[in-house]
Amino acid sequence: MTRSTQEANTAGGVTWRAVLAACAVLVVATPIAFYVEVAWDKADMFVGVPSMTPVVLLFLLSAATSLPLFRRVGLTRREVLVVYSLVLVAGPLISARIVGWLLVGTIQYYYFSRVYTVWQTTFMQHIPAWYAPTDPAAAVSFFEGGAVVPWALWWEPLAAWTAFMVALFVCALCILALFQRQWITHERLSFPFGQVPLTLVGSTGSDQLPGPARLPGSWVFWIGMAVSFGLTGLNELAQRWPIIPAIPLGPLTLIQEQRGGPLGGMGDVILILWPWMIAIAYLIPKELSFSAWFFWWVLVGINILPRGPAVIWDSTFPAPRYQGGGAVLLIGLWAVWIARKHLAHVLRAAFAGRPGDTDAREPMPYRLALVGIVLLLAGMIYFCCIAGCRLIVALLLIVGIVGYCVVWARLRAETGLGFATYPLQVFAIMRVPFGNAAFRIPEFVTANSLRWAYAKGGGTVFEVCAGNALETMKIADSSGIHKRRLTGAILLGFLLTVPLAIIVFLTGIHHYGWVELQRLNVGVMAEIITDGNRIVAYLMNPTETDVNGVAAMGTGAAITALLGVMRLRFWWWPFHPIGYMAAMSWSLYWYWLPFLIGWACKTLVLRYGGLRLYRSTIPLAIGFIVGELLNRGVWAVVALATTGRM
Repeated sequence: MTRSTQEANTAGGVTWRAVLAACAVLVVATPIAFYVEVAWDKADMFVGVPSMTPVVLLFLLSAATSLPLFRRVGLTRREVLVVYSLVLVAGPLISARIVGWLLVGTIQYYYFSRVYTVWQTTFMQHIPAWYAPTDPAAAVSFFEGGAVVPWALWWEPLAAWTAFMVALFVCALCILALFQRQWITHERLSFPFGQVPLTLVGSTGSDQLPGPARLPGSWVFWIGMAVSFGLTGLNELAQRWPIIPAIPLGPLTLIQEQRGGPLGGMGDVILILWPWMIAIAYLIPKELSFSAWFFWWVLVGINILPRGPAVIWDSTFPAPRYQGGGAVLLIGLWAVWIARKHLAHVLRAAFAGRPGDTDAREPMPYRLALVGIVLLLAGMIYFCCIAGCRLIVALLLIVGIVGYCVVWARLRAETGLGFATYPLQVFAIMRVPFGNAAFRIPEFVTANSLRWAYAKGGGTVFEVCAGNALETMKIADSSGIHKRRLTGAILLGFLLTVPLAIIVFLTGIHHYGWVELQRLNVGVMAEIITDGNRIVAYLMNPTETDVNGVAAMGTGAAITALLGVMRLRFWWWPFHPIGYMAAMSWSLYWYWLPFLIGWACKTLVLRYGGLRLYRSTIPLAIGFIVGELLNRGVWAVVALATTGRM
């Protein structure tokens, strides 16, 4: 064993060369991600679940250290996983939907109010001066380009929003540090996405003294990767050169939306056969995958019969989105209730005379985590208060945003549903019992300006950072990485990436102009314009308590509780409460078929081959996921090499 390998094992994998390697990757990848993801709209490099760049990086590092030339000086398995962890957590900041949305979502009021003049008479005077540069020329140069960054006008807004973003992440990290032992050890959540790096990178040493990293030797994994890479790569080629035959994997419209008749209200019936998503459905508990597609079709049936042409994701009763929102709230409370004994242990350890004796192996000291949660929550609430919110509204908004980040991280750890969208957003949940009339104009402005933190889910907004952080805790637990050192390294990578991403984005946006950058990707632009118009709609249409919304949320919570109790009491109970919640999300409109196929495959394997056969096929499923991500990486490189033309 080489000296560097011995040092890496002594440090639990968190060595300076691993941390510096990860930071170097983030520095190099930031401008690349701006061009590939924002300027050319060719690929999502860091957002999305699963994320492309960290897995591609892990594959390349393992391949390099597998070569005899690098074996003696290469990174160990733990060091490679540390590099992966830092890039996984900090990388999503380099995205149009996180840092990009944060920057654009504040200054956009001063640009689009020239067109939407009603903004000027309704809420513009309630926007704090420190939200964004107020100079009209700065807004024009931001959106139309051809200018340098007016840094003197941006310092104050950047300081305020950067502090809020860091506080939000660290607060979520502290909460996850308190709960992770419960979820990893006591409840033994499956962490489907955490299995990908643990399978992808092996070691030439033992579990106690791992040697240099290497690629997996399982031929089943390589078959899965080859099939997935080949199918998706062939379809990518066919899109660029139609003469090449393709194997359509979707989305394919089987039945067009019907405006009347017996199928009115069902919407389009979409078919998707993505191998990586089928693999996720294969890895998660089969009662979960079954419940997801089953309850989706129950919802479709309920929608068709009595209501005719109404579409299934509208806001009328039974309001699937509102039922899903109630389900998420109940699942969050249920997770706290199940963990009550562990939390009591945490509190005793935190306030004991020598807390380090019981939490030495945790990501951070319990006492520090508790103090951090209180101080950071207070800081974010203060941020909202000085923006014009009342204390109770600020409290509900911040607790809702942090709670959603943590709950969604747990749901992802248990089910792999990180790519699912939120059924109901945080501020929508707040408006249901109180109505629009209960909120003031500055509160609407603040809630909408924070939508980068809670807007959609699906692994595309800020919640993905918390979910990735929890996943790295599982990776550390399974591979023997020093958790506390890893937490410090992750914080270092995060603090490096925030200003780096801001500098690159502001420079690039002022050069090209945000309007020009969004000509291909109209999604973010549409969201941004909708933010201002949404505020106007709230003010022009004051509402009281949404009785139907309250009833639907209560129904969703009650059904979730019933399914959870039945699942605990009867081993044969086939329905999973989180599957019901997922069915209330818009995502199942697209993803029901992969869940059906994954459930059917897993059921057949377990029935006729037992647990032994299932475990031997897990590398095949992970190969499907890795093959898809490697294919995305190849085309991102092609887009970069061809200056975004392909």
